[in-house]
Amino acid sequence: MSFFLIPLTALIASLLTFFSGFGLGTILLPVFAIYYPMPIAVLLTALVHFSNNMFKIGLVYKNINWNLVFKFGLASMVAALMGAYLLKHLFSNPILLFTYGIGSLSFSVTLFNLIIGTLIIIFSLFEVIPILKNLSFPSNKLMLGGLLSGFFGGLSGYQGALRSAFLVRLGLPKEMFVATGTAIACLVDISRMSVYAFTLDFSHAITHYNILLISVEFAIIGAFIGNKLLKKTTISFLKWFVTMFMMIIGLLILLGVMI
Repeated sequence: MSFFLIPLTALIASLLTFFSGFGLGTILLPVFAIYYPMPIAVLLTALVHFSNNMFKIGLVYKNINWNLVFKFGLASMVAALMGAYLLKHLFSNPILLFTYGIGSLSFSVTLFNLIIGTLIIIFSLFEVIPILKNLSFPSNKLMLGGLLSGFFGGLSGYQGALRSAFLVRLGLPKEMFVATGTAIACLVDISRMSVYAFTLDFSHAITHYNILLISVEFAIIGAFIGNKLLKKTTISFLKWFVTMFMMIIGLLILLGVMI
């Protein structure tokens, strides 16, 4: 089932990044989390996310604001390292908060479950709750924005919402906003993947490398189609559907049902 569901999600998610506020990682991470432990799901999502963004850069590179990439991206890279190390530490050294049972089943909730589950739920609301969707910060806070979005990108994979909140006040043309955000996201992916690759045991995921490769290919196809059809569109039903799906996954992680 994963061989079918994950690549299909990558295709649809990549296509929809051109039509809605959700990013590829936002939609793909919960699907990977169904089949893999959360840190491995974050790594695999990062690989697909990075490959897809590199392809997108080839389509939009002429519109990149390199000054912003330097100012915002370098801070993001440093913070992503810290976030990625924290993810590894929380997962490898679990701090048990409490246990509970439902019938014959027992579940354990750790600090890792609490933090990651809460973050997924919060970031799932960024495109549907007006106060979060319209969140923005002064243009003189770019360094802070880079640190925050990079840190949460390394920790949970979610970086786009915070990055957009800090860049939106700059009044960039749509094409430059998308291209610059894509370049910054690539820097964060490189930073966090370097930590994941050397600190996490994902050997069992490598045995399913064919799923990853096909997911990358499908994501690229989705990006190509989306770029050809690009018209900024709001699909309310889709946003709420994705939000509810992410909240369910976040809640299952929060309750210790998924790790």
